[in-house]
Amino acid sequence: MLPKYATWELVAERLPTIFPEGIAQRNYCIRELSAKTIFTFLYIGAIEGTDVYLGPIHVYRMTDRQSKMSSDDERLAYRSNMLKKSFHIEGVRWYADNTREPIRDETLREGLIIVGAVVERTDVPTTSSRPRYALNKDLADLFDPALKDSALTQAILAWQAKNLTPSALARVSLLRMGTAGKTGVPVQFPSGDTRTLSPGPSSLISKAVVEVFASRFLKQPGVLWLSESSNKVAVQDVKLATAIGLDIVAKKDLPDLILVDLGPVDPLIIFVEVVATDGAITPRRQRALFELTDKGGFERSQVVFLTAYADRESPGFKKTITGLAWGAYVWFMSEPDNIVLFQEGGGLTPKSAGVLSMNGDELALL
Repeated sequence: MLPKYATWELVAERLPTIFPEGIAQRNYCIRELSAKTIFTFLYIGAIEGTDVYLGPIHVYRMTDRQSKMSSDDERLAYRSNMLKKSFHIEGVRWYADNTREPIRDETLREGLIIVGAVVERTDVPTTSSRPRYALNKDLADLFDPALKDSALTQAILAWQAKNLTPSALARVSLLRMGTAGKTGVPVQFPSGDTRTLSPGPSSLISKAVVEVFASRFLKQPGVLWLSESSNKVAVQDVKLATAIGLDIVAKKDLPDLILVDLGPVDPLIIFVEVVATDGAITPRRQRALFELTDKGGFERSQVVFLTAYADRESPGFKKTITGLAWGAYVWFMSEPDNIVLFQEGGGLTPKSAGVLSMNGDELALL
């Protein structure tokens, strides 16, 4: 049986809710090309378990006129005859033939397949033009026009919980935090003290760095400095900074966060820049911060630079990645167990001083 007929506009309206902020390659899942691709899956009944499959040609040969032919007979005729060169389709085509690649490579392989919305046949050679894609059955049910309001919301949440990968669900959950907490963002420091930061995306990332990153990657973490746009000296542990010989003076080159790891024999200083929109650790900032630690008598092997983002899909990361300094690290609060090193020089094994290496759930100097 064919799914109930739904317009591509209805599909487009529901996609941003089904695939919320934080889903990998979200743009490929919610744009118009994706809506029309999913509409075509539904139109021809290419649903998981039916032995009916879609190819990009089904999408780019569709027309506005054909898409409004909603009877089962009309839909089955399109499905049965569309691959025939002699089959005449009424109306203006949605896309040209060269849209085949964006549909296949972006919408399907880099978007819908990654999030579990589409399955691909494995028994069809990669060089074959035979249709090979089917829409997830439970996802198809979400486009039933009769499903509305709270019933639709509950169905979408159930689909997300069942079908999105654990890492994707974690990313969504973390990024949803940005919509909550209008009174402020409470941050609990390793010492047990709590400080409330101004509401906003930067404060949420700072909270994740202090509460999540520090506990995962540092043996005995402490916070020397935490600033925010509304209060440049929100937290400054002068006593701890003085104890390790670091003279912190408020100036424009200081980052958003300065952490210390007291676990190693020689304390490790971690300069952290929090990026919601701009402000990554650049080579110039790196040199300025080295001046601070050089003055304090720290070896450069004791100094680490980290830029923290909400997610790899965030505009701030895409905007600043090209300016990140070599030898610096990148951490995403949506993927808390992973860390990225911008290694300078060749080889797969970092050899420069100050490089961190994974040691269980911690990072230690090489």
